[in-house]
Amino acid sequence: MSRSRDVAQILGKTDAVNEDNHALLNTSSGVDSAEVVTLITAHSSNLDSADMQTISEQVSRNKNLLINGSMNVAQRTSSATGVGGSTGGTYNAQDRWNFFAYGSPAARWTQSVSTDVPASSTFTTSLKLDCTTASGTVGAAHRQQLMQVIEAQDLQHLRYGSAAAKKVTLSFWVKSSVTGKNYCWIYHHDGTRFTYKSYTVNSADTWEHKTLTFTGDTASAITNDNGGGLNIIWMLYAGTDYTGATDGVEDTWAAWNSGNYDQFNGQVNNASSTDNNWYLTGAQLQVGDTATAFEHEDYVITLNKCLRYFYKLRKTNAWGEFVTIRTYSSDDGTGIIYFPQPMRAQPTLTIDKTVNSTNFAYSLNSIAVAASDVNVTQVGIACASSSASAFVTGGGATIQSNGASGAIDVSFDFSAEL
Repeated sequence: MSRSRDVAQILGKTDAVNEDNHALLNTSSGVDSAEVVTLITAHSSNLDSADMQTISEQVSRNKNLLINGSMNVAQRTSSATGVGGSTGGTYNAQDRWNFFAYGSPAARWTQSVSTDVPASSTFTTSLKLDCTTASGTVGAAHRQQLMQVIEAQDLQHLRYGSAAAKKVTLSFWVKSSVTGKNYCWIYHHDGTRFTYKSYTVNSADTWEHKTLTFTGDTASAITNDNGGGLNIIWMLYAGTDYTGATDGVEDTWAAWNSGNYDQFNGQVNNASSTDNNWYLTGAQLQVGDTATAFEHEDYVITLNKCLRYFYKLRKTNAWGEFVTIRTYSSDDGTGIIYFPQPMRAQPTLTIDKTVNSTNFAYSLNSIAVAASDVNVTQVGIACASSSASAFVTGGGATIQSNGASGAIDVSFDFSAEL
């Protein structure tokens, strides 16, 4: 058996390797690079340059468990204001990045796509949070954080809930107006457990690269489904319910409950002034205890990953057509919208314009999701009109903007976010 076959097996390859033409070594995402290095070192004399190049390309592919870590994709908008008000999470600008607030804190932010990036880096965009309403005094139960929720079935190779649970390494670039101690933490949905590590911003308004390695959770497995698996979280500020009086024990998994909340001692208040800005880019989570170079992807690859969770169908012209419908009576009908990528679950539909006769043809007054197919590659759309004679029964029509009102910018936002 060739060394190519051995390497392929350790990377999770299932099809045969052609020893004569150095067949591709297929990998799954999240390969532990330490295993590969060990094998290559042991058998380097049997690997030629073609083997080594193929291995290098394959190992670096799909290693980042985070999506849109370079902050390039922003389907919703390039800038969102008033972020951080009510309790709960909101997706605002960059795809897959959730701003979470708890306890109705006072601080507000503008989240935007910025071209401020580390000097001489390979990045072109960053996520910027500009504090627009300060919170000089933080309520005890208040906290705000930026996070990404990773789908559970994409994390099975971490082997959580077993003695073989794998370490993961989080690396990122951060720039903040506030120096001092900050925390990144991981929340495990199925186990209702968490672990955390601190990092320090040393210089104000200066890009700094950080690397944090987290031990795997041996006590609780991640369910193999399309729900939330792990939340990867950057704390922005927190009240005394969370900060405690003394340092906790970092990189230790514990139950997320009131007896353990107060682990984030010394967390700085990044919302202390409206002069404060906070930036993030180059966010990467990979298997193992070593941070490697950021995995850049073609824009369309990242976009397609994002489309599993959110799809914006936008029309900016007069009589912009969204979907053809079949009319079942004189005032209602149904149609099908096909998604460019299968979505995680049946999505919710939000329309950014009021459904009325001013914005939509045929005097439409309701548009809603009816049902999706089992693989969520398409969704049924039902509509109704305020006019009793808008349609011809058994005929066809289109859901479209009302061109008589001129060009109307209308978006159908389909969300299957976690």
